[in-house]
Amino acid sequence: MNPDTDKSQATQTSEPTSGSAQAPVWLFVLLALLAFWGMGFLDSHGGGFQPVVYAPYKSVEELAEDQPTSKEDVVFRKGKLIYASYCMVCHMETGLGNPANFCPPLSGSEWVLAKEPGRIIRIVSKGLTGPIQVAGKQFGAGQMFAVGDTMPEEEPQKAENIAAVLTFIRANKEWGNNASPVTVEQVSAVRKKIADRSAAWVADELLKIPENE
Repeated sequence: MNPDTDKSQATQTSEPTSGSAQAPVWLFVLLALLAFWGMGFLDSHGGGFQPVVYAPYKSVEELAEDQPTSKEDVVFRKGKLIYASYCMVCHMETGLGNPANFCPPLSGSEWVLAKEPGRIIRIVSKGLTGPIQVAGKQFGAGQMFAVGDTMPEEEPQKAENIAAVLTFIRANKEWGNNASPVTVEQVSAVRKKIADRSAAWVADELLKIPENE
């Protein structure tokens, strides 16, 4: 019997074996640092794990302190947001204005603090051009754009916005102002009188108009 010369010898492979390798120390250190950071982050931003608390607030107490307490407070806060959008770039966050850019102060301004807000409603509605004297100081020629007429909302929403921002400006105790709030009805009445006007006001023209009109 002849040997089978075509038969190939099977190659034997070794069986896989299990083993263990020691994890690097730096991995444990990294995990520990991440856990420490995560706990610190949750502690400072989790609001005590209260579902009503989220950034930028850190606790229920801090959230509660920043909530409106009355209808007047809601209007004041709304006016503050409108002021930041339309007025702050010129009159500054402090209300002190910027004389270099024809921006008189709103803090302590007799125009702002007048007993009746008719003139300031006209200014915000249609704008102001030319020189003006505020708190005993003369401000040169310049222009304040018509905030009221440039607001994208329609009436009566515009009147509500103007009333809110003027209430914020007139009653801002941080600026030293403590005048009465401006109502939507006051704004609507004035805006109805000047609805057909397209030109900005000048100071001398406004001074001829009684404050209560």
